[in-house]
Amino acid sequence: MYSYEERIRAVELFIKLGMRVRPTIRQLGYPTKNSLKGWYREYQQRQDLPKSYAGREPKFSQAQKAAALEHYLTHDRCIAATMRALGYPGRGTLTKWIREAIPEARKAIVGRVGRRYPESLKQTGVVELCTRQESAQAVADKLGVCRPTLYNWKNQLLGREAPASMKHTHRSPQQRERDELELQVAVLRREVRQLRLEQDLLNKANELLKKGLGVNLQLLSNREKTLLIDALREHYGLPELLAQVGLARSSYFYHRARAVVGDKYLQVRQSITEIFESNHRCYGYRRLQASLARQQGPISEKVVQRLMKQAHLVVPKPKKRRYASYLGEISPAPENIINRDFQASAPNEKWLTDITEFQIPAGKVYLSPIIDCFDGMVVSWTIGTSPDAELVNTMLDAAIETVAETTERPVVHSDRGGHYRWPGWLSRMSEANLTRSMSRKACSPDNAACEGFFGRLKNEMFYPRDWKGTTIEQFIEMVDSYIRWYNEKRIKISLGSLSPIEYRVSLGLAA
Repeated sequence: MYSYEERIRAVELFIKLGMRVRPTIRQLGYPTKNSLKGWYREYQQRQDLPKSYAGREPKFSQAQKAAALEHYLTHDRCIAATMRALGYPGRGTLTKWIREAIPEARKAIVGRVGRRYPESLKQTGVVELCTRQESAQAVADKLGVCRPTLYNWKNQLLGREAPASMKHTHRSPQQRERDELELQVAVLRREVRQLRLEQDLLNKANELLKKGLGVNLQLLSNREKTLLIDALREHYGLPELLAQVGLARSSYFYHRARAVVGDKYLQVRQSITEIFESNHRCYGYRRLQASLARQQGPISEKVVQRLMKQAHLVVPKPKKRRYASYLGEISPAPENIINRDFQASAPNEKWLTDITEFQIPAGKVYLSPIIDCFDGMVVSWTIGTSPDAELVNTMLDAAIETVAETTERPVVHSDRGGHYRWPGWLSRMSEANLTRSMSRKACSPDNAACEGFFGRLKNEMFYPRDWKGTTIEQFIEMVDSYIRWYNEKRIKISLGSLSPIEYRVSLGLAA
């Protein structure tokens, strides 16, 4: 029973949530669906709820209850006759009244587990049944069992197809002995067939389902059991296969019919694999879902996750490597203007730069990019085999050309590496009227957005591959190709599932 305050709170929340039952119950933890609707109807009628509820009046009066019990006792204690004569109550209600008024009328039956017979007795019974010189009932009486039990033993040991009698009119003792031996051979053959069936099922589970040979067949799903049965239908009968794996006949045909219908996500699976492979195997389920939505319309993220798992499409995990270019305080460091605020309201407002190293069997390669905080686009980049002044100066010259004809003068943020404190870098910054900003010493989070770009590049393009046999020139071309793909095609969820260039075009900032 809920208090007045609890009922009023539930009704008010129900109205606030737009008459939605499930969110209301989920948020409060009570009441039931019907109770909530009943409270709301009463609230509409009275604009309030009663402070308390009186107990509900019983459906049947005491006089009706007494009349039903009297009729039951005076008419052979028959519940059905009482219900037909009076027209009330239901069987359950009348039974409850009888148990309350006459406790001794309730009967109880105590059962016990069926008797277990030894295997030797079963074999003896089957031999005598099949080679009998007397009736099956006589054999059953001799063994102390009923006749159906004897035939059940025969079905278990020999199968239903074996005849229940091999009696001959005139048989010598040698013939009877031979018949007994034939029965024993039949029993052994059936046991061998059973063992072979178990072994074949385990082998198929290992082959089709990639399960170990020690798998418990009873723990497989019904769909997996159906696959095993279909694979062995040519060699074994359906009843023995169903009994061995513990699958109901109806369940088998249900899953078989579903398999015939086909996979409704077949086209989606193919599209997911194509998108994953064509985008450096780096798209997680969110970006895959966004790409699929462009091609085929809305699709659930959970479906994409499940299909990726089934197809073994795994995005490589990050590996920690670090390249440091700090050479000491060779010149005064400017103030940290960015101060970890990597948000920009327009392009060419805040630029980030750094150097990262790639080590492949053919040698070392270095990348120096400039990242725009507005949308993460790589404004310019240089790739070389030496982290020298020419690497960063060439990159800066290319970036300056993109803003040479405009009044935009971005803040250029870097770490305290020696490349950004040499005269060549300082003179270029001064001539272009660019503002310098530097991170604190040994504090990579101060340049986290640029470090994040390096992490994505290495996780998506560098770490998943084996670079044996790749030359320096080939590797440089692949890094350059990745960066162009990153700018032009790679989806960013934060940009509305668009690439940086697509985002700028959508805002009218680029042609």
